[in-house]
Amino acid sequence: MSALDAADLVYLDHAASSPQRPEVTEAMAAVTGLPGNPSALHGIGRAARRRVEESREEVAELLGCHPSEVLFTSGGTEADNLAVLGGYEAAAGESASRGGAAPVVTTRTEHAAVTEAVGRLVAGGAPVRWAEVDARGVLTPSALAEAIDGDGEPAALASVVWGNNETGVVQDMAALAQVARDRGCVLHADGVQVLGHAPLDLADPALEGLGLVSFAAHKIGGPQGVGVLVARRGVGLSPTTFGGGQERRVRSGTVPVALAVGMAAAVRAAVDGRAVEGRDAGEAARVRGLREAFEERVVATGIGARVTASGAERLDHIAHVTFEGCRSEDLLFLLDSHGIAVSAGSACSAGVNRPSHVLEAMGEAPAVAASGLRLSWGWSSTADDAERALAVLPEVVERARAAAVV
Repeated sequence: MSALDAADLVYLDHAASSPQRPEVTEAMAAVTGLPGNPSALHGIGRAARRRVEESREEVAELLGCHPSEVLFTSGGTEADNLAVLGGYEAAAGESASRGGAAPVVTTRTEHAAVTEAVGRLVAGGAPVRWAEVDARGVLTPSALAEAIDGDGEPAALASVVWGNNETGVVQDMAALAQVARDRGCVLHADGVQVLGHAPLDLADPALEGLGLVSFAAHKIGGPQGVGVLVARRGVGLSPTTFGGGQERRVRSGTVPVALAVGMAAAVRAAVDGRAVEGRDAGEAARVRGLREAFEERVVATGIGARVTASGAERLDHIAHVTFEGCRSEDLLFLLDSHGIAVSAGSACSAGVNRPSHVLEAMGEAPAVAASGLRLSWGWSSTADDAERALAVLPEVVERARAAAVV
């Protein structure tokens, strides 16, 4: 197939990275290139610092937390790493002083930014307890309570993905936060996919037990390379990088002014896109409508498509679909040849198809767990995007199914 013109491409991978919004580009252009290190004491440095702090205050207001709780990071991965490694070190200090190592709790459906950070803790001697999800990918409060309590030393920190990056399943974070609070366990939520795509207000008293929350700008049409870790006042956090002691002496490194400004503009656009009146109006309803219409029609095509976790509460923008008898990387590459960008529901390495760890944790058979695609919508999506995908999917599935039996 000949190279496609950019105008012919269909982008259904907003959960990986959403195109930068025009208002974000405009906000960043106003400060890009301005001199001054925000840590400098002279007037130019103070002006740069003012831009950073104004951005911090705006993000805090929109998320429902205090500005001092907003720490700028290089993205969601660093925010997750800092929460797991720095949060655990601070929370487990009391156990270490008694000569023991407090456990860390997580699930088998987490992003690698969390699971690999937990792996570092395990390598350092920390026990890990797995909180098991059900067949929908939902973590129940009782399952979290059982993992935190264990049969000995209570866990110091638990890390749970709020909205799954693969299936879109949303956890009842208020109920989980209450469980952690009752047990004195610090709870971290990976909120990277939730922002702008599910109700979110950290000022809600029901979320008082949520100590650490990670976000990333580029998932909501902001710039790549910047994120936020919300670290509640009273929650300990040890540094994982060292140097100038910026960001509450927890995250060293010069804060990028333009990126901070861009993140604030993106959060503003994402939050404004969700109607105050509820989920049935505004941009949230538009994106959810696009996703739901696609899911209904792809199942109705009769090509062996099944929507993952259809019985659970899910994010507005993510559809995860498995295709009977297919391999996800075959589907991905065939769709790409038609100019349609999606993500594979499984991790592929060196051409070897591997089942999705998320679907396996939900009890799916390996063949099913290796047959999924994630399609995701965002601010720039239109109804025509799904139409284009639906038009070629029968042929794509037929070819992928044939390739799978060779």
